[in-house]
Amino acid sequence: MLGISRDTVRRDFIRLVDEGAAIRTHGGIALPQFKDKIKAYKERINASSEDKYKIGKIAASYISKGDLCFLDVSTTVKFLCDHLNTSSTVYTHSLDNAEALSNNNEVDVYLLGGKFNHENRFFFDVHVASQLNDIYFDKVFLGAAGILKDGIYFSNYEDAVIKGIVAERSKEVILLADSQKFNQISSYKGVDLIDIDMIITNENPPDEFRKSFEENNIKIRLIHEGKTVKDYFEGV
Repeated sequence: MLGISRDTVRRDFIRLVDEGAAIRTHGGIALPQFKDKIKAYKERINASSEDKYKIGKIAASYISKGDLCFLDVSTTVKFLCDHLNTSSTVYTHSLDNAEALSNNNEVDVYLLGGKFNHENRFFFDVHVASQLNDIYFDKVFLGAAGILKDGIYFSNYEDAVIKGIVAERSKEVILLADSQKFNQISSYKGVDLIDIDMIITNENPPDEFRKSFEENNIKIRLIHEGKTVKDYFEGV
């Protein structure tokens, strides 16, 4: 398109990166806002762990006896597993969720199979994922890499596919996310806001999300105050 050689492009890329105008990515370069890459699972589980612990604890209280649930691969959802003591059935593609529930006699656990993603510790197979279309869940608990005004974003395409399927096949979808996820950019949108029923978080979401949350009837539960969306919006 530009009438220049590959070597010239490579030199230009190097200069842009050296000047801080771009960052290297797999196969090219990207704008600097993508610099804060999604941390690997084992790094993320130690970040903001106190708030994630509290979010997970509150989320576990929303599971009722006999519920059929899907638990997402997420460091915060893993804390939900640590607090779950209600007789229920759980589907998950997360190795760590399954491990956390492995000694819990109150919970029947179904671990989805497929190729293992070592970085984010989940399994995926397109045929296994399609089988989720035959299940209707009582509750789905999701994590997030980023929350924007048009939906919930994730760092891995296959993971986003799983979340999109289960979010459309549940009576209630509950998002567990600390405040750092708002306006955080990630690569793949998996869930539209209209599919979210509640967000459990540690701080009030930014004001610019108010209209989107109101339009989509999303409730907000703050871990320190237990507010609903009505309380939150009246206090803005």
